[in-house]
Amino acid sequence: MYKKLLHLWVLLPTMVCSEVSIPDAIKVPAGHSPILSVHAKGDQIYQCSLNSGVYSWQLQAPDAKLFDAQGRIVGNHYSGPVWEYKEGSRVVGQVISKIDIDPDSSISWLLVKVIAHKGKGLFSEVSFINRINTHGGLKPLSGCDSNHLGAEKRVPYTADYIFYEALLASIP
Repeated sequence: MYKKLLHLWVLLPTMVCSEVSIPDAIKVPAGHSPILSVHAKGDQIYQCSLNSGVYSWQLQAPDAKLFDAQGRIVGNHYSGPVWEYKEGSRVVGQVISKIDIDPDSSISWLLVKVIAHKGKGLFSEVSFINRINTHGGLKPLSGCDSNHLGAEKRVPYTADYIFYEALLASIP
């Protein structure tokens, strides 16, 4: 019961995206409940690569800070992709579905399945993550050619992340 009360306490002050309707294409499966919502601000890091004779910018990693509703840093998001909460618990995710809401100016909204956990804490039981309300972060449109092979570009982005865990079958 204490664990659920702790999650409720964390959830209430951080509902940064409670007014957004999640599209069906990225909805979390039934039986899961949100435990935390955060706002992310950072960069999507791209590298100029050559694949099958074509130069293009390839996503390497995110690099973002996670903020609560009061603007305090509560975690980080980085290569893996990994989300790390301030007390050290971490999750690694794998994209299972995405939807382009504004493909001309923003990266996709995502449904991410957690495939690995590390540490004890708030993220210990997280099973899914939504990325919504994205702004920016699209790969550069130019500047990737033989003169720039291997170069990296950081593209600013913001998004909201919602973390979910499985509902308990019953509360003792």
